[in-house]
Amino acid sequence: MSKRNTQQRRHTIISELNKNGEVSVDSLAKQFDTSEVTIRKDLAILENGGLLLRRYGGAVPLPSEITEIKSENLSKRKRAIAKKAAILIKDHHRIIIDSGQTTSALVSELDNKKGLVVMTNSLVIANMLQSLENEPTLLMTGGTWDPHSESFQGQVAENVLRSYDFDQLFIGADGIDITRGTTTFNELIGLSQVMADVSREVIVMIESEKIGRKIPNLEIPWQQIHTVITDNDLDADIKEQLLKQGVNLLIAK
Repeated sequence: MSKRNTQQRRHTIISELNKNGEVSVDSLAKQFDTSEVTIRKDLAILENGGLLLRRYGGAVPLPSEITEIKSENLSKRKRAIAKKAAILIKDHHRIIIDSGQTTSALVSELDNKKGLVVMTNSLVIANMLQSLENEPTLLMTGGTWDPHSESFQGQVAENVLRSYDFDQLFIGADGIDITRGTTTFNELIGLSQVMADVSREVIVMIESEKIGRKIPNLEIPWQQIHTVITDNDLDADIKEQLLKQGVNLLIAK
């Protein structure tokens, strides 16, 4: 299906959602004569763009009380962080983009980059990369699908990654422990660690409100982190503590 038809289908999905108050994967697949997998990808991308909220079997509109906050604050932060991160990417770089909403915002900033090779473990990010006009070379980790993180994980994915080397890893986090490094609620941390191992530069993209969170699972220690990119709501004391870890701290405004 052409990119134009894909965009039209997603526009129609939003129209149906606004009209009926909800949509189901099954009915949309029948309406567009396409697979449920395709519709789920559409809903995932639309949710990432802050246009709807997925529910089991379909989607509903964003609650009115959080729509303004999500679109005006969170999405702006993610886009600002993504723009700052994109500056670090040079033509013909080999990069990894880990799954996540903040990291996926980076994809739309790559359209002017030439000759990129991009590895990801996210179907959403892979689908977004395919829509870019500059058509970067896309690599997938494969592995076992983890519904919690909506990404591929496991030993197969880790072995695939070990076959490559990359210039940069762009990764998000559930939190940053000032004394330890990035942390996560997900216990599947093996792939993230391998991503860091095979990358010459590890770049963490994270919103300031997540920095300082105490989460049990250490994902990537400070010794492997080169750059942290966050928004300008970062507390001055936290900023000083981050700089003491020896990382390159970039503030997106």
